[in-house]
Amino acid sequence: MTLEFPGQTALVTGAGRGIGREIVRQLATRNVKVIAICRTCTDLDSLKKELPNIETIALDLRDWNQTRKTLEPFSEQIDMIVNNAAYAKCTPLGEITEQECDDHYSLNVKAIINVTQCVTNGMKQKRSGSIVNVSSLAGLVGLKDHLVYGSTKAAVDLMTKIMALELGPYNIRVNSINPGVTNTEMAKVGWSDPKRRDWMLSRCPLGRFNEPEEVAKAILFLLSKQSEPINGINLPIDGGICTTKM
Repeated sequence: MTLEFPGQTALVTGAGRGIGREIVRQLATRNVKVIAICRTCTDLDSLKKELPNIETIALDLRDWNQTRKTLEPFSEQIDMIVNNAAYAKCTPLGEITEQECDDHYSLNVKAIINVTQCVTNGMKQKRSGSIVNVSSLAGLVGLKDHLVYGSTKAAVDLMTKIMALELGPYNIRVNSINPGVTNTEMAKVGWSDPKRRDWMLSRCPLGRFNEPEEVAKAILFLLSKQSEPINGINLPIDGGICTTKM
């Protein structure tokens, strides 16, 4: 199966590293015009050097008004959105701060709402579009120390279903993916402790973590016409962890 996106333009948030960077790579190699958003200029500079044909925007998505000002001029151009940007910090109940709650919800929830609202007006006029929200296994199962992060990802999953309901009449599909641990640089640090890593691997029927390119391929499938009429799903990409008792 060949995934093709003739004449399409995609907006990817959290594009500087990890899964987001791999999504940009895979879209760009399929001749998609990519608008890559990241807060960190050095990450965008290296991405632009690697993929000169993409457009990069340095933007802090937590700033609601600046995000609207920056993205609304692109609304009529964009055919696909990948809401990938996220903040993650694992803190046990009893030690969670107000700032930690604000950091998670402003980026993982509010920013997705804002970006989607900014961009979908153009999609509605074209009566065509596809959106993938990047959620997490932590939104589907209870994980220790993931109270705030996991609750934001559970919100993303329900937001996805409501967006699919409201945007479906305009032929705009909205789905989410729920990756388990993925071998990005950030995850390698977070899961480097052998005891913690082995605990998670013991619950994975496939006995391994995801690779970023595997997650990106699933996202591209959901973006593409090959996945019609899939709409409003939450797709675990976790090696089967959701089939087991955590």
